[in-house]
Amino acid sequence: MPASPSTARAINDRLALRLLQQEGPLTAGRLKQLTGLSRPTVADLVERLTASGLITVVGESGEVRRGPNARLYGIVADRAHLAALDVRTEGVFVLVSDLVGRVLAETSVPIGEDTRTGPAVEAVVAAVERTAKEAGSMVVPSHEDVRAWGRVHTVGIGAPGLIDPATGDLRDSGGLPAWHRRLASALRERLPGARITVENETNLAAVAEQREGAAHDRDTFVLLWLGHGVGAAVVLDGALRRGASGGTGEIGFLPVPGTACLPSATDCDGGFHSLAGAAAIGALAAECGLPVPDAAMDGPGAAQTVLGAVTRAAAAPGGNADRFLDALADRVAVGAASVAAILDPGCVVLGGEIGQAGGPALAVRVEDRLRRMSPLVTEVRPSSLGGTAVLRGALLTARERAQDELFAPPER
Repeated sequence: MPASPSTARAINDRLALRLLQQEGPLTAGRLKQLTGLSRPTVADLVERLTASGLITVVGESGEVRRGPNARLYGIVADRAHLAALDVRTEGVFVLVSDLVGRVLAETSVPIGEDTRTGPAVEAVVAAVERTAKEAGSMVVPSHEDVRAWGRVHTVGIGAPGLIDPATGDLRDSGGLPAWHRRLASALRERLPGARITVENETNLAAVAEQREGAAHDRDTFVLLWLGHGVGAAVVLDGALRRGASGGTGEIGFLPVPGTACLPSATDCDGGFHSLAGAAAIGALAAECGLPVPDAAMDGPGAAQTVLGAVTRAAAAPGGNADRFLDALADRVAVGAASVAAILDPGCVVLGGEIGQAGGPALAVRVEDRLRRMSPLVTEVRPSSLGGTAVLRGALLTARERAQDELFAPPER
């Protein structure tokens, strides 16, 4: 059945808007070339989108041509603002962007271990409000209704832990601060009308690595997150897989050889976490003769401590550094091989700050071990975004949700 005229208009409008978001400002002639639509159809959609306040003239083309230069049309980026949060045990990173993803303001909020739930939530929400206000002061609304422009339309939150597939909220997970679970509801109260989305941090990192990072050319891959803890995100045929309970990728609980015990339902000690978590990597570095202060510490600061050791070893191979990287690759390959045997992703990205710090030196070693452990060909790549991937993934997710709503012009 052919599409109705209104459906066809909506499809064409969305196609044009996506091109403007990806390519930047375009002339009507260039839109015609990229969409394959007729000149009258493009003229109609440009008029319709301009009247809807979604696009505007942002300049003229620089082409050498007879007569006046063609107008350049671009998305009205300040139609709405987006907020992205990377929630960690020790604090939160916040950024606010416009509708096309241009960062307008950002900040970080440290949260001490002894901070109570109420004050912690208030500190983060207040920081989001301040950052949004700062972002709003940097732009000049171009519409009569100033209050509607530049408002926070969508907030994307990346946090550790499981997301309840029924509610979309963080589940009560042992070991995580209570303020993590309170944050989304507090933002809904203080930012009425804003859309709040919560996603597991490793899943968001995978989104960012696929859109902008190491997996940009892959529809199927696994991101293996190496940070304070370990996790995995699974992307199959272009779709992020979450599982029946939202727990796909909880690889820290994976029983593996080389540990002293088995993990339990409430504690991942004895699982893959005991081999590749930050504290375990720090202890391994010390065993290999690398200078690692407080290597056995098991807290949020362990990842930063280990990060330096991995960075130095990857940058200056030889001797103890090679010994450490070889031993670390042995451990990482155990978890990667288990995932590859089940999913056959063809590509594993070593994510997080530690995966990025290991760089090609670690990735090559892990790939070599996978080649010897499995008949399945699995390429291993280092992250190109590292610890920033969660925030980028949160922003990309928020932008996609906002654009899905705003890029649906009202029917006429």
